[in-house]
Amino acid sequence: MNYKAVIQYEGTRYRGWQVQGNTENTIQGKLEALLSRMEGASVEVHGSGRTDAGVHAAGQVISFRCAGGKSPEEIRDYMNRYLPEDMAVLSVEEAAPRFHARLHAVRKTYVYRIWNDPMRKVFGRRYVTQVEEPLDVECMRTAAAVLCGTHDYRAFCSLKRFKKSTVRTIERIAVRQEGPLIEIAYTGDGFLYHMVRILTGTLVEAGLGFRSAESVREVLESRDRACAGRLMPPEGLMLMSVEYLK
Repeated sequence: MNYKAVIQYEGTRYRGWQVQGNTENTIQGKLEALLSRMEGASVEVHGSGRTDAGVHAAGQVISFRCAGGKSPEEIRDYMNRYLPEDMAVLSVEEAAPRFHARLHAVRKTYVYRIWNDPMRKVFGRRYVTQVEEPLDVECMRTAAAVLCGTHDYRAFCSLKRFKKSTVRTIERIAVRQEGPLIEIAYTGDGFLYHMVRILTGTLVEAGLGFRSAESVREVLESRDRACAGRLMPPEGLMLMSVEYLK
């Protein structure tokens, strides 16, 4: 049987999503080890995307195959019983035989949270990145509008070599402020390696007055990583949701 599950995790202590040969401390590794123990056979888990070390997820989607000896509810309960306390399974359901969490995803939403205050945030500090200097949110919104649409986002990717297209569509970038908390929500059909964190670094530079909205357009056209903003730390980033065709 093929299954689809929605999971949450706090990425603080993990080395990212993807299984690595030199550590067992990855999200995918923990899930595969647990499901393989449940099945008594090797189980491969596919995620909708590979979150970086330190990045969190409120709505990561995974797919995996099991023999079908347990109901979806029993699989969910088993996983929640034995997973570490910083991971949880929200739901498990039977999926179409060919469903694949990554290949069939059509839309993802990430949120980057910035604590814009000289005083550090003690509670919830693992889910924000602090920027002490005041940010011009309206300027950030103007720059964000330039970044929306269908573009070649090569300038916003940390990879130096590209085997596949770097064209993506960002439907929406919403910048919201509530007191010192600034949330930037990105919704698009897919994101390149480090793309959201570099986009955020570019918007932060606009908010600090270091670049204009027009310069952001020039970064897009340059396709040169050196022209874009800094790579923001991982702790402020969270994968919120993944959508599929019905």
